[in-house]
Amino acid sequence: MRLRKWIFVFLLCTLSPVMLAAPHPSSDPFRPPAVPLVAVDPYFSIWSFASHLTYDFTRHWSGAPMVMKSIVQIDGESYRIMGSRPSTVAPARQLGIRVLPTRTIYEFRAAGVLVRLTFTTPALPTSLDVLARPITYLTWSVQAMDGKQHRVSIFYDVNASVVVAAPDQTVVWSRPRVPGLSVLRIGTEKQPVLATAGDGVKIGWGYLYVAAPVDRALEAAAADDRSLVNSFVTQGRLPGADNTRRARAAEDGWPALGFSFDLGAVGAQPVSRYLILAYDEIYPVEYFHVRLRPYWQNQGLRVSSLLQAAERDYGRLSAECAAFDGKLMTALGQVGGEQYALLASLAYRQVFAANKLALGPQGRPLMFLKEISSCGCAQTADVIYPESPILLFLNPKLLEYSLVPLLDYADSGRWPYPYAPHDLGTYPLDNARVPSQMESMPVEESGNMLLMIAAIAKAEGNAQFAGKYWPLLTRWAGYLKTHGLDPGNQLCTDDFTGVLAHNANLSLKAVEALGGYALLAQMLGRPEARPYHRIAEDYARRWMKMAGDGDHTRLAFDRPGTWSQKYNLVWDRILGLNLFPPRLARTELAWYQKQQTYFGFPLDSRMAYTKLDWETWSAALAQSDGTFQSIFSGLYNFANDTSDRVPLSDWYWTVDGTHVGFQARPVMGALYIRMLSSLPLWRKWADGRE
Repeated sequence: MRLRKWIFVFLLCTLSPVMLAAPHPSSDPFRPPAVPLVAVDPYFSIWSFASHLTYDFTRHWSGAPMVMKSIVQIDGESYRIMGSRPSTVAPARQLGIRVLPTRTIYEFRAAGVLVRLTFTTPALPTSLDVLARPITYLTWSVQAMDGKQHRVSIFYDVNASVVVAAPDQTVVWSRPRVPGLSVLRIGTEKQPVLATAGDGVKIGWGYLYVAAPVDRALEAAAADDRSLVNSFVTQGRLPGADNTRRARAAEDGWPALGFSFDLGAVGAQPVSRYLILAYDEIYPVEYFHVRLRPYWQNQGLRVSSLLQAAERDYGRLSAECAAFDGKLMTALGQVGGEQYALLASLAYRQVFAANKLALGPQGRPLMFLKEISSCGCAQTADVIYPESPILLFLNPKLLEYSLVPLLDYADSGRWPYPYAPHDLGTYPLDNARVPSQMESMPVEESGNMLLMIAAIAKAEGNAQFAGKYWPLLTRWAGYLKTHGLDPGNQLCTDDFTGVLAHNANLSLKAVEALGGYALLAQMLGRPEARPYHRIAEDYARRWMKMAGDGDHTRLAFDRPGTWSQKYNLVWDRILGLNLFPPRLARTELAWYQKQQTYFGFPLDSRMAYTKLDWETWSAALAQSDGTFQSIFSGLYNFANDTSDRVPLSDWYWTVDGTHVGFQARPVMGALYIRMLSSLPLWRKWADGRE
């Protein structure tokens, strides 16, 4: 057994990334609504919104162009493999695509040659230094499929659209000197660092770096993107010198960074080359008016050493990402089935790309979330809440790093209320609003915080994190004790539905949160454990009577004939609280199945739209794999068949599968809730033993 293990390790370390890649992408029929390419953080986030990589520009998650192109030249004839321009160059035939947790793999064929293009973002959850790196690798692997040899060259460029918030911003470019690497850099001239906050905005500061190992067959040039393409297509090479007309508007010819590789004669043996894309934001966030450095600088790294580390680690990280993808996909498939695994895989980089790791006070890692495509809020508690399952499953420390900014703020004396705050401002300015002007969700956010902290304790097997904030948690539990069972006219996380009094699902959250607080008290050996557990049990019994409406439960206690998803019930089993009888989950699931369409089931009785995150939690109430997979199939159908080509949306119509709003949001971490259903499996992954 030990010999087999060492053989496996040897193979991971020595085989080429091509050999370690996923099976042929065309074997996977799943059609993502949008495909993550460079998905690193809220700004360095580039996607394909098309079924084929050659059908459209590559785009920011918001839909704004962030243009990358790639062309392969085979025996003097050029073929596009990324980007819709230039239209005079024919596209290669796309054979397939597969989206894995850390990689996206495309395959193309042209003139007897197979080209595999792989985007790898090493978002490895237990390796904080690597997870924090703002990099993506692009790897081209080429091999002849017709028994012949072909002369092959590869072209890539990325233009100034990636570094500007508006096309009239002035950009500059240069060639930084980094030993062993050929590097080009582009960024805005004035560098208005952290000058812009908001939702669907692009970055207008920092620098994009593109780097490749020095090679005699490598060319690199900075020029107008049209000049780069024309030179490669007509001459098979790049311009001999960089464009000297620097410091001009991005839209003035769209300056670009271009690279080309001459692979020479290629036969049946795969030949590969790669590039490193990196983005230095300089300061990624402002935290209570103090600018924080990115976490990747925690060992004193600067961009040159970051690029050298990325180049040095390319082979190792390629192998580790392939191994991680394989293990996670296997686990997802075993727990939830193939459709579940495909959707959870698509969500993986979307979640991490909505977050940024920064160096907090005393060098602590802090993870800052952006509430993408709904308001741009920073560190929204009721967005971290649905995101939390992926963090809880893969590394609960990451959830701690996300909650600490909110907890420290609430514990600082600057927050005057007895319930938890909603957010910390507008990303990337985590400076908090005037408390009275902050969106208020008292029961919602207090319940969210208690449940997430209880889940951290469950994952880690201890309540040390909770103990650091015990007086604060006790204050929130006291608020829920008074106001949670029958909430007043309040917003819940589904704030687009408006305020609602006597909200049964919100009450359910409060009951579970009180049970979670009692669990934490028990783990800490505190006297609050027994009385709060009794309160939670009493509230659960009363809730059953207040919410009951025949074969389902009500939307609000005072509204017979209504219903809503009771997705908050999922914590009863996950945390082992057992406050509610098992028949509640069974009857709720039976009701949801009656409401189910081809695209899923509505959020509640008021409208035909739904939320994919909460559908997943409702489906996770199922005890049997068959029931879960049957219910989950509607969610998969939405993602696979929707006509809206945007990064995975969580708010959509169940009648036709079109999205109402929201895209690319971190709430898709909710998909991993099913992975918390088995405590031994959960602990194995959370401890990093898998």
